[in-house]
Amino acid sequence: MNVKYALLAAAFLFASCADRKNSIHEDPLAAHIDSSLNPAENFFYYANNTWFKANPISATQSSNGIFRTIQDTINNSVRAICESSAANTHAAKGSNEQKIGDFYFSGLDTASIEKNGISPLAADFKKIDEIRDVKGVLNTAAYLHTIGCGPMFSVYVGRDDKNSSVNAIFLYQGGIGLPDRDYYFNTDARTTNVRKEYVQHLAKMMELSGTTAELAVKQANKVMEIESGLAKASRKLEDTRDPYLNYNKKSVAQLEALTPAISWKEALQGMGLTKVDSVIVGQPEFFSSLNTLLKKYSIEDWKVYLKWDLLNSYAGYLNKSIDDQNFKFYGSVLSGAKEQKPRWKRVVEETNGALGELIGQVYIKEYLPEGTKEKLLEIGNNIRDVYADHIRQLDWMSEVTREKALSKLAKVNMKVGYPDKWKDMSSVEIDRQSYAVNVMRVNIWSFAEMIKKYGQPVDKSEWGMTPQTYNAYYDPTLNEIVVPACNILVPGFEGRMPDDAVLYGIIGGSTFGHELTHGFDDQGSQYDENGNLNDWWTKEDRVKFNEKTKLIVDQYNQYVVLDSMHVNGSATQGENIADLGGIMLGYEAFKKTEQGKSDKKIAGLTPDQRFFLAYGYAWMVNRRNENLANQIMSDVHSPSEFRVNGPLSNMPEFYKAFGVKEGDKMHRADNICVKIW
Repeated sequence: MNVKYALLAAAFLFASCADRKNSIHEDPLAAHIDSSLNPAENFFYYANNTWFKANPISATQSSNGIFRTIQDTINNSVRAICESSAANTHAAKGSNEQKIGDFYFSGLDTASIEKNGISPLAADFKKIDEIRDVKGVLNTAAYLHTIGCGPMFSVYVGRDDKNSSVNAIFLYQGGIGLPDRDYYFNTDARTTNVRKEYVQHLAKMMELSGTTAELAVKQANKVMEIESGLAKASRKLEDTRDPYLNYNKKSVAQLEALTPAISWKEALQGMGLTKVDSVIVGQPEFFSSLNTLLKKYSIEDWKVYLKWDLLNSYAGYLNKSIDDQNFKFYGSVLSGAKEQKPRWKRVVEETNGALGELIGQVYIKEYLPEGTKEKLLEIGNNIRDVYADHIRQLDWMSEVTREKALSKLAKVNMKVGYPDKWKDMSSVEIDRQSYAVNVMRVNIWSFAEMIKKYGQPVDKSEWGMTPQTYNAYYDPTLNEIVVPACNILVPGFEGRMPDDAVLYGIIGGSTFGHELTHGFDDQGSQYDENGNLNDWWTKEDRVKFNEKTKLIVDQYNQYVVLDSMHVNGSATQGENIADLGGIMLGYEAFKKTEQGKSDKKIAGLTPDQRFFLAYGYAWMVNRRNENLANQIMSDVHSPSEFRVNGPLSNMPEFYKAFGVKEGDKMHRADNICVKIW
């Protein structure tokens, strides 16, 4: 692995060797093309289908593609770190190596996990059993949040949308076991079956935790009834995207007047939040309904609900029968996987998720080339320069708004590679005794780490991802993008420099261009250059912008995914805007490179063809139908096919590169073609 990255670093330094290297390696872009398909009809499958046919989704996965390929590479690196740490039984207690090694060991120690059964949760089940009144229900629910559960509602501490220099407390809808509220109400056959399977799953899990089969069925139906009530009070996915609609600041007294059955002051204190003067309530009607539900159901009913939430939160860390049943529903019924992944893979991913801050410190030293930060920043700044040019040339934006947009773009903070300082996890105790207990200790630390931010200045140096996380994000309240180091990976180019068409199609378009555009999508555009929710547009410009975003909503609403299921154009519009902006910015930045200016072919492909194929490669993901249905109902991202075909069908440059003409499926008429930024 170190050799691979050493070679990659050398390739970055000696780009002149790229052509010679390309001549002795199979080009992944050309290799993945399915020439039996017409790129003008479905470019996503034209670009990727040969790979899909050669790499069917394995029984242990619900999807396959570039994300899985890169994640496997990262997991192999993390596994090496975990195994090396676990082998050192003399590591100093409290050291990063000891914690990583012991956490990993405890996850693989199936004999102890089986012996322990559900005993790691015994004290918390007892706490639930001791509830005597509504106050006890709320206080216990508050406690469960501190150990990584999520009953009744969601709570977090983060930057105040209207004053991003301070941290505020947020209360949001939540408390359901299915991925989204629509799972409880949609009447199509697929979703109806999921509900039926879910109730059966609830009953089986309760039986496995020690309840009689007859009582388990009754309890399962009661939990489903309570969760359906919470879901009914919840806003639809698309309605949670309006930052103004979901910003309702209230004093604690005002919140308690809205929900007289709930002592929020006491509940917040139970979560470590003292001296609270106000909270930001996402959906006031949800909490009003929660107040009603608290009185509607008995204390015994709420005990059953809380026990389920606790069991569900820790099922994957308990004995085999519970773990298997948990996978049967969430992994198979909801996501389509046929078999559990090998245990080492699951434990590697869990260790990385729990102790990623510690693992990341080793990862960047041993598995990344020097110059990673610099290369990522170079591409990011080139994309930003092109974006600025776009804004200057917009014919629909007034000078007043344009000036503010350029100022916001210039102030976007780019965090790339890895943080300059790491989170302090010295207080977390990890040993080899219990996997579930180790997970709980990390959960307790994570919650406390979040809660202690309340009343403190915002730490603008903090990262929300580890350097080994293959993803990126834009944070509107900080006006920043974060691109972890592992985004430098491009499968198929190990040991050699990808050409600029590939770099700008993937890292430029689908990463930097995409994330920068989030600062100006339907949500991000409502935050100013300082990260505050603030209407900085002229009224006329906002109307023109909304007219353009309506076009993209209409476009994606037309895409059929499964059966009668369509893409939700409203819920996904932010990501669709970012995809469209990203590919356009990536293309223009690429055209400024030497390769972009030339007509030199590689593997028989022109520079423009390579760029668009690279963008298709960036979203090369194949999903099982169950996983697709889940994504449509609960995710703000469109399925990969439409993340490729949707934006490209709005680009005349793509038409030219692949001979797309009027009447082809990838062609859109001028009057409905979308161009925003």
